Amino acid sequence: MHALPADSSDCSTNWLSVGRAGLLLIAAAAGCAGPAIRSQSPELEALAQVESATQLVGDFTSPWGLGNQRIERAALVTGLPDSGSDPPPDPRRQMLLEEMQARGVIEPNRLLASRSTALVWVSGNLHPGIRKGDRFDVFVEVPPGHDTTSLATGWLMETRLVEMKVLGNRIRDGHTLGIAEGPLLVDPVSGGTRDSVATLRGRVPGGGVALTSRSIGLAINPEHRSVGLSKRIGDCINRRFHAIVRGVKRGVATPKTDRFIELEIPEVYRNNLARYLSVVRSLAVAEPAGNRHARLELLGRRLADPVTAPRAALRLEAIGKEGIGVLREGLESKDAEVRFVSAEALAYLGESLAATTLADAARDLRSARPKALAALAIVDDANGIDALRSLLPSRSAETRYGAFRGLAMIDPRLPDIRGEMLADVCRFHVLDVRGEPLIHATRAARAEIVLFGTAHPLDDGLRAEAGPAIVVVVDGDEATVSCFRPGEPDQQETVSPQVEPILRQIVEFGGTYPDLVQFLQQATAQRKLDSRLAFDAIPTEFDGRLSVHREAAEQSRQVETDDTETDDTETDAVDDGDDPDDRPSGLWPALLDTARLEFGS
Repeated sequence: MHALPADSSDCSTNWLSVGRAGLLLIAAAAGCAGPAIRSQSPELEALAQVESATQLVGDFTSPWGLGNQRIERAALVTGLPDSGSDPPPDPRRQMLLEEMQARGVIEPNRLLASRSTALVWVSGNLHPGIRKGDRFDVFVEVPPGHDTTSLATGWLMETRLVEMKVLGNRIRDGHTLGIAEGPLLVDPVSGGTRDSVATLRGRVPGGGVALTSRSIGLAINPEHRSVGLSKRIGDCINRRFHAIVRGVKRGVATPKTDRFIELEIPEVYRNNLARYLSVVRSLAVAEPAGNRHARLELLGRRLADPVTAPRAALRLEAIGKEGIGVLREGLESKDAEVRFVSAEALAYLGESLAATTLADAARDLRSARPKALAALAIVDDANGIDALRSLLPSRSAETRYGAFRGLAMIDPRLPDIRGEMLADVCRFHVLDVRGEPLIHATRAARAEIVLFGTAHPLDDGLRAEAGPAIVVVVDGDEATVSCFRPGEPDQQETVSPQVEPILRQIVEFGGTYPDLVQFLQQATAQRKLDSRLAFDAIPTEFDGRLSVHREAAEQSRQVETDDTETDDTETDAVDDGDDPDDRPSGLWPALLDTARLEFGS
């Protein structure tokens, strides 16, 4: 760590001599060959001295506010087909009774005793940077010791979610930070049976609404705390980053105290907070005059080396427009990792020429796919749109769906991806694209079904349920959708045995999103649906995939081997494949952060 000089004019004078010395050595050693960083080179030693003398925001601060905030409460699920139970007398029941009485519910104990209701524990996470009014996923489970047998077909009644803490050996409620409500999506096991544990858990995709916003920022390290330093770091950040706050463009940093600087989030980084903070912490707090050229020279050399390229790209992105030329040179590298990190940084600097390189990375490097798709989603011009469209026919489900989400973030009204709401049940999109027929459904953040391809036929002999009241039967070239509800006339319609008209008819008969998901799962389990069915195919960096560096190195070695074995004969282009790791694991994947989905990594 370096102590920041109290007087910035003094530090500029002292460091100016270092910058001039470095530049003189650069001129003297201009004939030095090769981009590699070699300690014995006086030129590069001088460049490294210039970089080490430059103090960065990260030398004085640490990220703050990056953890999720859990909010929860006891709640009531209704609409159960005789599978609920009267909850035992415990603190959860008392909590729910108090809530029901506060809402004016008449005879709450009688309602709790009904077999059509169940007490559940509801939880959600407010992710970093969430804004008031944003939606988040809600998770529901039956507490241990209750007699409820299934939550299928249930509806979560409106619930006020709070943060809870243990104070003085008692659980205390905080302020209401979110509300939750909606139909429960309970995951059935293939084959038509239901797992006894799985049916006691469920979620409401996007069923929570945040009632507060969560800030992120920088905590100034204890040994550097001062009002002057806090202001200086804030000014440094505001020279580089701006955001629109209440319709007014202003700097993103607000020094609150000598310990904390609050940060607004520029829209371009809205879905990649980790990168935003990494770039902010790579800003030079008080770069001396004359050092910029020397730093760019050094960072350019480091960018050319795959080992040091990722950090160099971040620092060039932090420099801003002056770093664009160096990053463009990185696009011409023979190394896939160097090309990728250069393209990623250029995308966040608004340079759409990086789009083709990012699309190549998303297609060919599984390790780079999450970051590449996230970066493409902010390239909102023709280059970015064309690059994402080129990925829609890919074999990989996560590449195809990631490309769709990227296009939807750029402009949801684009003709080739524009969808519709099916009676307020879910978003529905039919994409006329080449490639393997794919059906994608979400179980996090939002209720949405996307059909890749227009034809998704169902085979003869299918008999599948869509909730407790709707049955679909395929007989030859006809599909019959029937609805049987107690106290109502039976309904029946015949449609084409294709997924799209059947889903529409289920909704027409009052089916919910969980009903649509159940139908698709049963059709797949019975092997009557040839199209691939995928859930939550959202690529993340934390699912066990290789590092970009390792995968790029392995591909490079493979190319060299192939060139040797084939004696320069032509080989097939690299395919993004559809290896088993690309498929979501199990029917009920782990929680996907809403921030990642919106997007995405």
